[in-house]
Amino acid sequence: MSEEPPKPTNTRRGRHKLTLDEHYEGVLARDIAVLARTLTLMESSNPDHQVRAEELLTRLMPHTGNSVRVGITGAPGVGKSTFIESFGMHLVEQGHRVAVLAVDPSSGVSGGSILGDKTRMTKLSASGEAYIRPAPSAGTLGGVAARTRESMLVCEAAGFDVVLVETVGVGQSETMVADMTDCFLALMLPGAGDELQGIKRGLLELVDVIAVNKADGEMQAAARRAAHQYDVALKSISGRAHGDDVPEVLTCSALEGNGIAEVWDAVVRRHRALQGSGRLAERRGRQNLRWLWNLVDQHLELTIRDHPALSGLREQLEESVVEGTQPPEAAARQIIDALGLRFPRVTPKAP
Repeated sequence: MSEEPPKPTNTRRGRHKLTLDEHYEGVLARDIAVLARTLTLMESSNPDHQVRAEELLTRLMPHTGNSVRVGITGAPGVGKSTFIESFGMHLVEQGHRVAVLAVDPSSGVSGGSILGDKTRMTKLSASGEAYIRPAPSAGTLGGVAARTRESMLVCEAAGFDVVLVETVGVGQSETMVADMTDCFLALMLPGAGDELQGIKRGLLELVDVIAVNKADGEMQAAARRAAHQYDVALKSISGRAHGDDVPEVLTCSALEGNGIAEVWDAVVRRHRALQGSGRLAERRGRQNLRWLWNLVDQHLELTIRDHPALSGLREQLEESVVEGTQPPEAAARQIIDALGLRFPRVTPKAP
């Protein structure tokens, strides 16, 4: 007989600085207090903390990858928080352990979250089988917190078998959340009409499941019409990598709980299809590779900006670009030359 998995604990440890062993053992033991402190370590911008976080994540990696990763996006007002609470409670009732990484818009004053997801998901946050981690986007491109990927892996190591990543639903969030999850779920409002005309083609090419929310009361008929229109639009788009990749379109009411089970079933079908074909491992591998080069780009930019060779030159070049007296490419060439590097010849990619 297999051993029973360790029960989640909420052991309060002193506020002393945890060792890497304490972080590691606490996460694997599903100690929620240690999990919270580990995620804080992952999110820290302190250079010393980042080194410790990298070492810890390396140790935790063998215990990751065993969850269903679901990205959830949608325009403000579509009811993401209500949906996630209803969706998460359904999963908990089905025996799952659910982690929610809810990325909030950031306060321009403090840089912290301003919506407070735990106050918006009271039932789910009270469940012992769920964990909600609000994280400020802090101006990060696409409304996805800088350390969301790392946080997701830590939650997997802590035994959460479903990880939901919520975004603020603006800018490049659709591309970014699709690039770190297994299934990308887009919530839509009833009454497609003009909204359908304006929906971004890129979103329809990324999405795996569409759920038209607020399909209750007088809006049920409008929700069904919207779902039909989205379904037609999706089937008309060519270029999906696999013929069975046409997304499913459903209706649901997060407020009443109707259709929530069907949305989860659609996510499971997509996940199993990816697993069965071997494309899940391939997809995650490509995501990790893009993650690698995104991090390289970020660190290189920070390194270059603070490089001693650019002292004084940087402000001068930035000013000339802002004033329009020098093209950005010429300024970029001077920066690269100042660093003693070769400015590469960029060959345009074929359309």
